[in-house]
Amino acid sequence: MSSLLVFPGQGAQRPGMLHQLPVEVLEQASEALGEDVLALDSAQALESTRAVQLCLLIAGVAHARLLQHTPDYVAGLSIGAYPAAVIAGALDFDEAIKLVSLRGELMQNAYPHGYGMTAIIGPALSTVENLLAEIHSAETPVYLANINADNQTVIAGSDAAMKLVAERIQGNGIAKRLAVSVPSHCALLDAPAQRLAQAFGALKPPRITYLSSTRARPIHNPEQLRDDLAFNMCRVVDWRGTVQSAYERGVRLQIELPPGAVLTGLSRRVFEQGTVIACEGARLDTLQALLEEEERRHR
Repeated sequence: MSSLLVFPGQGAQRPGMLHQLPVEVLEQASEALGEDVLALDSAQALESTRAVQLCLLIAGVAHARLLQHTPDYVAGLSIGAYPAAVIAGALDFDEAIKLVSLRGELMQNAYPHGYGMTAIIGPALSTVENLLAEIHSAETPVYLANINADNQTVIAGSDAAMKLVAERIQGNGIAKRLAVSVPSHCALLDAPAQRLAQAFGALKPPRITYLSSTRARPIHNPEQLRDDLAFNMCRVVDWRGTVQSAYERGVRLQIELPPGAVLTGLSRRVFEQGTVIACEGARLDTLQALLEEEERRHR
């Protein structure tokens, strides 16, 4: 049996999320960024995509380090792939800070207003795909962005297009606008992804198996991992497939890093056996003991 650490994406952020983290992590991040990262997690600052993504990176790495045990697998949803790559040993934390700062700026500047993402809860994937095909046009662009669970998808596009989708599913499901101000995981971000890819240096082979949330399978090759990180902003996230892939590979312990517990809820649909737990609300020594037990079983 194996263990998996998962890192959440945008929408999980909340004000003050950095202020209880270890000082050494905050100092390292501030030095790499050239500014005080504690200024990034106010309610006003978190209106910026760049601030949100940096906060999620810093929080994910800090909490994973506190666990003090090495998991067998790591995976992250969208921006969560960056702390996953850091913990896997493929990407230096300092370099990740700089790349995520640029990633947030590029995404924010590409669509400063009028676009975003909406969760669709209830309808099957095929129903959502048919609806998107009917509504999508040059004037009302809208795309499938995430496959989160059998009955939960996320769409990305213009406000007008997403409003049309929401109106069409009324009575057959729920449309919930997410706290994400850019249309991630679709072709609208192809150009920013190309620019981000040019900023990447060489990555190292991961010491911990890195599961891609867009391919739903492990990546071991540093060049492929670099491609995965740079372009995940414009590729559909298959989180359902990623969790299923982990379970089929023998993962029976999944720990979700803060903030939030959204991924924990999604994974319970897949994990028929084993333990799915979020760091938030759990004791640190309990989480460490769970990882230690999995390590012993794996030896």
